[in-house]
Amino acid sequence: MRQIARLFAIAVAVAAVTPAVAADTIYPRGIRVGVTPMPGLTESQAFLGFESAGHGVKVLVAELPGPAFGEVEAAFKTVPEGAMGKVKPESLQTAAGTAYYTAEEAVVGTDKVKRYSLIVAGSKSFSGYVAVQVADNEAQTYSDEAVKKMLSSVSVRQQVPVQEQVAQMPFNVRDLGDFKTVRTLAPGAALLLADGNEESGIEGSPFMVLGLIGSVPEQTDDRARFAQQAAATIPGLREARITTSEPMRIDGSPGFETRIEAVSGKDNTPVTVVQWLRFGSASVAIRVIGSSPRDQWSDAFPRFRKVRDGLKGR
Repeated sequence: MRQIARLFAIAVAVAAVTPAVAADTIYPRGIRVGVTPMPGLTESQAFLGFESAGHGVKVLVAELPGPAFGEVEAAFKTVPEGAMGKVKPESLQTAAGTAYYTAEEAVVGTDKVKRYSLIVAGSKSFSGYVAVQVADNEAQTYSDEAVKKMLSSVSVRQQVPVQEQVAQMPFNVRDLGDFKTVRTLAPGAALLLADGNEESGIEGSPFMVLGLIGSVPEQTDDRARFAQQAAATIPGLREARITTSEPMRIDGSPGFETRIEAVSGKDNTPVTVVQWLRFGSASVAIRVIGSSPRDQWSDAFPRFRKVRDGLKGR
């Protein structure tokens, strides 16, 4: 759980519908959870999920950490019925197996809405989650029965095709550095490349996180300070110290390289971390973070550079 939390924290720091695998199942951009949306809903460009033309119906589709489903299931089975309050979960058979579903009435501002949620097991590394909100003036068209039918269609896939994940990024990734795992941390915002995986562990082997960072300064002196401040926010590092931080050219563009020595992970593994910032227009930079156990650094660093040099703006 700490490891997953760290990777999601890095995704925040670096802050298209796909072909259907099962009939009518749509997986929003680059995630492993999909549904058959109700008629009249289209994929949202504002969030991962679907919405009606007037935005009165919203369907959020997301991944939660793997243990989340087990915790809900245990509560459903062991907590006395009256102790769950007014919102009573129900079990629901779905295309992905048994799920747990709730429905409740709520008020948003002055408007009445109906809210539904569903959680389903995905694998050890993730649980599927769907949240639905239906405005009162849409309730006749999008009834309880229609929403429940849509929720029962929830499906999961164990892998997202690599090219689908890469296509969501705001830059082209032309070389993946022979990393075994390619995983979207935040669709369209951060991409993880790793030799390990969520089950065997990420931090014991080299890995990278690719993304964008905003509000970067224009002046070189300010960029030096900004690069060091950004490096100091990389999550999961303990006893960290910056060993070098200097300007450089990356594919002809101004950039900055910062290296850090630290310890990381539950085993206190000594690691070397490199952060590259490649500055562009509109006060945005491509941010590349590479982390490797210190005894694997000499082999990992050329791979990190290969990935970095293969990034191109769209």
